[in-house]
Amino acid sequence: MIFSSISQNRTSDAVVNQLERLILEGVLRPGDKLPPERDLATQLDISRPVLRDALKDLEQRNLLRSRHGGGTYVANVVGTVFTDEIFDLIRRHPKAQSDYFEFRRDMEGIIAEHAALRATDADKLILTRIMKSMRGYHEEGDLQKESEADFEFHQAIVEASHNMLMMHTMRSCYRLLSEGLFYSRIRLYEWPGVQEALLAQHEQIHEAIMNKQPKEARITAQRHIDYVEHTINRTQQAGSWEEISRMRLSQLADRNGGKQGS
Repeated sequence: MIFSSISQNRTSDAVVNQLERLILEGVLRPGDKLPPERDLATQLDISRPVLRDALKDLEQRNLLRSRHGGGTYVANVVGTVFTDEIFDLIRRHPKAQSDYFEFRRDMEGIIAEHAALRATDADKLILTRIMKSMRGYHEEGDLQKESEADFEFHQAIVEASHNMLMMHTMRSCYRLLSEGLFYSRIRLYEWPGVQEALLAQHEQIHEAIMNKQPKEARITAQRHIDYVEHTINRTQQAGSWEEISRMRLSQLADRNGGKQGS
């Protein structure tokens, strides 16, 4: 249970403060559904009118969303670092891809280093469970599930760093990835040898964090991002070559056809 009883000052402000902290710390993620009003009031040990006042406050500040007959959910608060206008600019300018990887390389290294120093037993259990799932999907050959576990693994490392600003900044950054702005994770996994290499890299990062090796965690995380960028560049280049070759072949067929008809 993530909600704790409010023993003193059972006011809506105390409820707001607890829910804000859970959102800030990433315990409550966008889209998470809150317990029914009666259950939540019981867990917090407050009256339902006090709870309603707190929820109304958070809804007015766009931190929560209520669906008629469907409950109350954490709002999508991710994306404040990159506005829609910036997203559009990034889509239109190729240089943004190299800047994106440079930013991720630096940040992921620092975050992995912090995680190796700060990860609690619960954090380590979460990371270990994700790695176990990733291995299972890898053995099954389920690229979609493995790539989703990959995404969860990186998010869990950020959460294990216990830095709220880094966590929300990276969530905004990962939004670029989840929307396929720079590349398709599935296509990356389909490239020969990449699936095995990525799993091995995730294992190395996981091991460094588990063993409290901050320097090793930072280096392995940075090498991982370097590998992804290098592989993406290769796949894009190969795709461009293949497209040009197909166009040449098509044009050659047209030329030959024209000669035969003359």
